[in-house]
Amino acid sequence: MKFPGGFNMEAIMKQAQSMQQKMQKEMDELRVDASAGGGVVTVQMKGNHEVVALKIDPEAVKDGDVEMLQDMILAAVNEANRKVDEAMKGKVGGMLPPGLGNLFG
Repeated sequence: MKFPGGFNMEAIMKQAQSMQQKMQKEMDELRVDASAGGGVVTVQMKGNHEVVALKIDPEAVKDGDVEMLQDMILAAVNEANRKVDEAMKGKVGGMLPPGLGNLFG
């Protein structure tokens, strides 16, 4: 469908679909690491916010302080989420035409 001035809706839709596929691939490939408690708890997360690895230093469970361990796990997961959001915001901003990249900032 062509509009006056050469505006081609079909071409725009194809470009949008291509950008969506590229973004999905980048989300699948993105990995971020975050830690808490000075590295006692480490989380690895994919770009789609799926946690793919969780490491806990065995020393963390020797005291039996479950509440502190839970807090460290939450802190590491939340930090990983923040890192994924930042990385994806940068990727989306880079895919937009000049001047529109700051819409998500």
